[in-house]
Parts: sequence; structure tokens; C-alpha cells
Amino acid sequence: MMLAAGLIATGDQALLQIVGLSLRVSLTAVAAAAAVGLPLGALLAVTRFPGRQGIVVALNALMGLPPVVAGLLIYLLLSRSGPLGAMGLLFTPGAMIIAQAVLIAPIIAALTRQTLEMLWEEYAEQLRSFGAGVGRAVPTLLWDGRFALLTVLLAGFGRASAEVGAVMIVGGNIEGFTRVMTTAIALETSKGDLPLALALGVILMAIVLAVNALAQAVRDLADWRGA
Repeated sequence: MMLAAGLIATGDQALLQIVGLSLRVSLTAVAAAAAVGLPLGALLAVTRFPGRQGIVVALNALMGLPPVVAGLLIYLLLSRSGPLGAMGLLFTPGAMIIAQAVLIAPIIAALTRQTLEMLWEEYAEQLRSFGAGVGRAVPTLLWDGRFALLTVLLAGFGRASAEVGAVMIVGGNIEGFTRVMTTAIALETSKGDLPLALALGVILMAIVLAVNALAQAVRDLADWRGA
């Protein structure tokens, strides 16, 4: 444990590189997933159309998509013989971002729909009286529910940063290139390099705790503003 603390205190370069890549990959994946999930969830919250319930059920089911299955599907898409093989993304940080985004986009979309449906029930008549169609109602609800949606994004980040199965399949865990905290912990533990694994574990737990503390602070702020 002392060796692990020493690695953190001295700012070990290998450690910092792994942590930095992990944060870049996860934050980019959350941004990509939010760009899809937030408007999709809002659209499902305010509209009713044939097949909507099927989409809702599918999103709820995909929230529990096994990471290794997602990783396998993305691997097949990005492999040389796959439809996107010419892009050369396999075993790159880009493939890892795609894998994490695919895993968390359904979570963001489903939670956004649940959150904004309650707001829509509250404000639907008022918005309609102002002549607001779907095009105006969606951004209005997204803005009004911004504090609750921030906790959704934080939940997505927490899910992404803790992912190991999918990113290992599509990223390859290449030292200095695609090695992130979760895959490095698994590898270093198997090699018996416990100080580095412990140091990464401590940092990962600190990130998870910070994300949860921030999410709670946002919820408390939202409750205070609504009181």
C-alpha cells in the first residue's frame, strides 16, 4: 500500500498517462452519448407515435446490455472484414470511445425520458397554450430539467469510467496507447504488480466517489431551487 501511495504522491508518469487516457475516453464517450441520448429521451417524453413503446422497452433492455456483448458487436463492425473496417479504428482510443458511448447512450436516453415525462405532465398544457410544438418543447424541457439531467450524465460517466470488458475487447489494452485504468488494474493484478494496480484502484474509487458526491450536490441544489 505504501508503494501505491508513493506512485500517486510522486506523480508516476505511467500512472498519469493511464489516468489521463481514461478520463479523455470516458468524457468523450459521455459527450457523444449525451448528443444522442438527451434529445432522443426528450423526444420520447413529449411525443406519442406508433412504435414508441417498443423503443422505450428496447432502451430499458439495453440499459442492461452486457459489456462483453457490446464489445464483441463493435469488434465485428470495426474488424478488417467488418463494414467499418476501412476506418482503421480497432485497437485505438476511438474504438474505446465508441464502445463506452454505445453502452451509456441507452442509459442516458432512458433516464432522460423518465425525468422529462414528469416535467411534460406538469407543463404540457402551459406549453401548448403558448403554441409550443415539439421543436420548442424539447429544448424547453431539457433546460428546465438541466439539474436532474446533469445527474444522469454523471451516472453515465460513472458507468463509462468503470467499464472494462468492452474496452478491452476493442482497445486491446496496448501499453501507452489504449491502456485505461480498469484494463490496467486487471492486467497488473494478473502480473503481480500490485502497487500500480492499487494506485489505479485508489484513483478510480476517488473518481467514483467524487462523481457520486457531485451528483448528490446537484440533486440537493435542484431540491433547494424547487422548494
